[in-house]
Amino acid sequence: MPNPLLDFTSLPRFDEIRPEHVAPAIRQLIDENRALIADLIADPAPPTWANFVTPLTEEGERLGRAWGVVGHLHSVMDVPEWREAYNALLPEVSSFYAEVGQNLELFEKYRQLFNSAEYDQLPPVRRRIIDHELRDFRLSGAELPDADKPRFKAIQEEMSALAAKFSENLLDATNAHAEWIGDEAELAGLPADAIDAARAAAERDGKPGWKFTLHMPSYLPVMQYADSQALRERMYRAYATRASEQGKAELDNGPLIGRILALRAEEAKMLGYANYAEVSLVAKMADSPAQVLDFLRELAAKAKPFAEQDLAALKDFARTELGLDPLQPWDVAYASEKLRQARYAFSEQEVKQYFPEPKVLEGLFGVIRSLYGVDIVAEDAPKWDPAAHFFRIEKAGETVGHFYLDLHARETKRGGAWMDSARSRYSNMRGVQTPVAYLVCNFPGPVGGKPATFTHDDVLTLFHECGHGLHHLLTRVDELAVSGIHGVEWDAVELPSQFMENFCWEWDVLSGMTAHVDTGAPLPRALFDKMIAAKNFQSGMQTVRQLEFSMFDLRLHSEVDASAGPVPVERVMALLDEVRREVAVMFPPAWHRFPHSFSHIFAGGYAAGYYSYKWAEVLSADAFAAFEEAGAGKGTLLDRATGERFWREILAVGGSRPALDSFKAFRGREPRVDALLRHNGMVEA
Repeated sequence: MPNPLLDFTSLPRFDEIRPEHVAPAIRQLIDENRALIADLIADPAPPTWANFVTPLTEEGERLGRAWGVVGHLHSVMDVPEWREAYNALLPEVSSFYAEVGQNLELFEKYRQLFNSAEYDQLPPVRRRIIDHELRDFRLSGAELPDADKPRFKAIQEEMSALAAKFSENLLDATNAHAEWIGDEAELAGLPADAIDAARAAAERDGKPGWKFTLHMPSYLPVMQYADSQALRERMYRAYATRASEQGKAELDNGPLIGRILALRAEEAKMLGYANYAEVSLVAKMADSPAQVLDFLRELAAKAKPFAEQDLAALKDFARTELGLDPLQPWDVAYASEKLRQARYAFSEQEVKQYFPEPKVLEGLFGVIRSLYGVDIVAEDAPKWDPAAHFFRIEKAGETVGHFYLDLHARETKRGGAWMDSARSRYSNMRGVQTPVAYLVCNFPGPVGGKPATFTHDDVLTLFHECGHGLHHLLTRVDELAVSGIHGVEWDAVELPSQFMENFCWEWDVLSGMTAHVDTGAPLPRALFDKMIAAKNFQSGMQTVRQLEFSMFDLRLHSEVDASAGPVPVERVMALLDEVRREVAVMFPPAWHRFPHSFSHIFAGGYAAGYYSYKWAEVLSADAFAAFEEAGAGKGTLLDRATGERFWREILAVGGSRPALDSFKAFRGREPRVDALLRHNGMVEA
């Protein structure tokens, strides 16, 4: 049978692809890419877009798509067979890309094209692609002395392997802990659906009682609602020390962190930069680590007074109403939920009953239809899990793109939520290839014959990932390297995702996407008003927490000396403490090991870039303000004309021009921080 991983005619054949297909398919594609590169280098004809860039792009796209399928399955189905298949080929794939990035003859071909008469005649988008290629060759070590190239390549390969291992350790450590409850009294305070899910988990293991895990749908309800302080403390400690020296030695991410930092510092030094943060910022909007640090500190100065007020109110309430004095870290989520209920007379659990999965999806798709005039239609396609969905996006009957939606948490699925590309828009001799995206979340699944219900936070997450998906799917750029999310500066890539979250606070949107899971009744207006009143509940504390992560990441990659080899975990923790003293209002116990699970920066592409969330939030809040202005007095912010403009100037252009130019084309001016502060309630009355 032909290898299904080598079929690029349509969608991935998830019903047929097996771990044993990975090695032969990926090795064949690497060999074909190497052969093409050799032919292109040997060709005496001057390089042109048609005879050089096009074939290189098309051959590279096949490898990228096939390896993307493998990486996706490793993320959503991390069983031993898929882990083994992925890890077996990861060094070869990393080695190939490192080798291409350092290929001076390829680099020279791009330089010839850059210096040719054709370059000046090319459309701006193609010139931008060539400029990016030259930049990326330099960042890949193409200009290094030949004697240094093997070491640089080895660094890339080792960093890929360490990132994968970091992720796997975190998933395995998360799965390794279970909290078994035999005494029903310990469940006091927990919502019925959380208890039912824990009972079902125990039954699946053939055991009595209730099983709670460190996966979010199980962990969070315990921290928010369990009256048992002892249970909360046990769960908090287990979660806070995952993948650290306090658990299984083979799952400790501490040594990996030290090694990753040393390799990044070595790479930066080889490329002629002072530190890895400088390398990271080359392809971003921000100019320098100092500029980013100034931005974070300015935001911290505005947010910290509000955070201090939040914490003082929480401590006072915990002491007087709950008898929790001092307030321990494992009490914070619990006391916060009780304070929210006392202050605003509703609970997240009450709201959750109004967000069954089918109704939420119907509402999400309605927003997209209203803003952009596109329809979303369910379709059949091979999938990796029966609970995953597949949809087509169409405009006036014509297919724009497709996306997979995998919403529920599983033990074999890495945590968090993400969007990834299965296929990108691309125009060639055969016509236009439409884009396909993966949208993945980790929400609770259905229990007891009822549909899954989502918290409002879950709904925000879904809209967020869908914003990334729309950025990828609604592109109108025909060049692969800058269509969709490709080529977009990393600190602007969160603009469309964070922008979408704002609609989850609009009555005309929410009222149409709610139906009580038992009665079918829509969300009452009175309950929505309470949610709005509570919207910025503890927003000061949440903001400084994000700033703590961002500043820690940036300073870790710009200030910590990793030139002498692996950085001791003690040094990493000391820096985190230093950052907390500057911006935080809450301080976890000394045994807390946050860095060991910070996969965004050690396994997820956000190294020296976590600040991007806050940077892009300024852009997204300001962009949403355009809809507030257009919808003023109309009863809805779903303004089609503004939506069409947002599509045209932000979503459609992808990475084909600088993100700041796209923002200014949409907004007519430079971004301002005012809307973000207003949306977060951090403006003095």
